[in-house]
Amino acid sequence: MKDTMNTFGILSGKMEPMSHVEAPQSFGRVDDDGTVYVRTSDGERPVGQVPDSTSEEALEFFVRRYHALETEVSLLESRVNSGTASPEEARTAASKLVTAIREANAVGDLESLAARVEALSPTIEAKAESRREERAEAKARAKQAKEDMVAKAEAIASGTDWRGGIGKFRDLLEEWRHLPRIDKTTDDELWHRFSGARTAFTRRRKQHMAEQNRLREKARVLKEQIIKEARPLADSTAWGETSRQFRDLMNRWKAAGSAPRDIDEKLWKEFRAIQDKFFDARNAAQNQQDEEYRGNQEVKEKLLDEAEKDILPITDIEEAKAKFRSFLEKFNDVGRVPRDAMKRIDARVRDLERQVHSAEEAEWKRTDPQARERARATVDMFTAQIDKLSAQAEKAESAGRTKDADKVRESVKTYQTWLEEAQKALDEFSA
Repeated sequence: MKDTMNTFGILSGKMEPMSHVEAPQSFGRVDDDGTVYVRTSDGERPVGQVPDSTSEEALEFFVRRYHALETEVSLLESRVNSGTASPEEARTAASKLVTAIREANAVGDLESLAARVEALSPTIEAKAESRREERAEAKARAKQAKEDMVAKAEAIASGTDWRGGIGKFRDLLEEWRHLPRIDKTTDDELWHRFSGARTAFTRRRKQHMAEQNRLREKARVLKEQIIKEARPLADSTAWGETSRQFRDLMNRWKAAGSAPRDIDEKLWKEFRAIQDKFFDARNAAQNQQDEEYRGNQEVKEKLLDEAEKDILPITDIEEAKAKFRSFLEKFNDVGRVPRDAMKRIDARVRDLERQVHSAEEAEWKRTDPQARERARATVDMFTAQIDKLSAQAEKAESAGRTKDADKVRESVKTYQTWLEEAQKALDEFSA
């Protein structure tokens, strides 16, 4: 028999048939009784009979079976070389196909055909090794990915991102499910850490939410109490005292914290409406009062203009003081001015008083005994004026003229400030 392995180029690693390939029919014969034989290196063996056919037809029948096996071999070669068949599938298919070829009732170069299948073994093993390396690399990547995810999960579990943490764990879990499994021990260990971190976070989050709910409920009770205290104040006309009370209530409101969101907004609207009612009424009353005081502003500004022109620059301290005292008496008799003019007018009065006081201090430095006496006289003057005004206020209060009493007390406050400054000056001479 010819060396069929060399004939098909197996030794050179190629599958293409070379020249001088023997025809399949040359590997068979038909006996006189119609039995078809196939020739192998072990000798001849019968492959069957084809009833009611000529010798040529019978031989051709078993040659077609050989060609069918050839087709299976070519298909397996293609699947192995292209990688469409896994190494496990290819190895099983090759083993079955070799057995089928060696036992086939077919006529052709069966040994050469079987050799082609056996020649696939190195390729199959190479691809199996490559597949094992790829799987090892994939498992290594999966292991690293899961270790990174566990680290992220443990970092989230130790944090306080209660709102975003749940979503982050959800994303990590979805990513985990798409990763391949690694060895059971490592996979179980990593999953235990990941699952434990998620459980710990969930437990801490529930505790936090429970504490927040407790604090929100406490805030709700406190804010409802504040609203209860605020309601009677809405109709108050004691503007100053009630404004201070509302400031205190607002400070308590801020310190109370947040109630449940929907309730907190409702409570705030109610509390704000109560405040608005009071402050709107207060602003309306003060605006009306300011308009009533607008004439007082004009008078006081005119008095200031005249006093500044008459007193400044100071050349005679006694004359300046006398004019300043006269100015103050007229100024304080006028009454209150609108709020938007109060600071500006008071600043001008204080500046005029400061200049008179500064000139007086300079004079005191020149004549200490006289300056002492003048300081004492100033203290006495302010004291007398305060006593006088205080008596007037008490008298007005007793008569039920509360507004007049308040007006006089405002003047007392001004004199009290000046008295304190005059007393300081007098005390300096006594030091």
